[in-house]
Amino acid sequence: MHMSKLKWTGFLSIDIENRAGKSVPKNIYFHDALKVQRPIYHGNTGMPCYYILNVGGGYLDGDTYRLEIRLRETAKMTLTTLGATLIYKTPHKPAYQETEIFLEKESYLVYMPDPVIGYQNARYKQFDTVHMEKGATLLYSDIITPGWSTEGGAFSYDRLQLKTNIYMENELVVYDNIKLEPAVQQINVPGFMGDYTHLGTFIVIGEKTDDDLIKRLHSVIHEQPGDFDAGISRLTIPGFTIRILANMTQDVQRIISACHKLISEEWFGETPGFLRKY
Repeated sequence: MHMSKLKWTGFLSIDIENRAGKSVPKNIYFHDALKVQRPIYHGNTGMPCYYILNVGGGYLDGDTYRLEIRLRETAKMTLTTLGATLIYKTPHKPAYQETEIFLEKESYLVYMPDPVIGYQNARYKQFDTVHMEKGATLLYSDIITPGWSTEGGAFSYDRLQLKTNIYMENELVVYDNIKLEPAVQQINVPGFMGDYTHLGTFIVIGEKTDDDLIKRLHSVIHEQPGDFDAGISRLTIPGFTIRILANMTQDVQRIISACHKLISEEWFGETPGFLRKY
């Protein structure tokens, strides 16, 4: 769904390359409702952390957004948002966002945006596509949170759909399609969301994935406080998906952060900078 750049409510393109051991922007371009702040370099890792900002504050009826992210060979980047993605009521047309990510050989992307919050009568569709070359590493998360409603019901949004397709060397290796549609389906039933209201996903693809890491992640997850349910499933390539059900955003974030920390230390010998902004 390529519209001309000018038709988007917000457009952002980030292209990062490795220059003499430091990951720096080759090209950054954004307009209208999306912008990106100057990067922060945590520690001495040469890995920039960029924060995406939605200038408009929230996603409204018929809004469309596009993000393009490219990491050149051996480049590294952390990308997050400066606040949650707020989806307000969309009486006529759902809000839509697509992200296309290209990860060249040996690049490393941590993409961990703040939660998507669906308010009363919100409809939102997100479509993320990732193209990876061999040796690239991806840590990718999303969190879906219900916003408050005037009636106080947890599921007052109409539909939140998050689709993620990940290709390794042009072969589809991850197809994830989460569609929560309280307007037409019973969400609070066993086998679906059960007693939980929040859903977190953490997808990790990296050649260093092994049984030992999975075991350690299991124990890190179960050491976390809070009321939640979580599971890990292996992918067909070296990598895995962690799914978390909870009733508080903080519980989901805490689990994802703990797993992120373990992986960063194991694979890259570094402790990630603290991503929370509040």
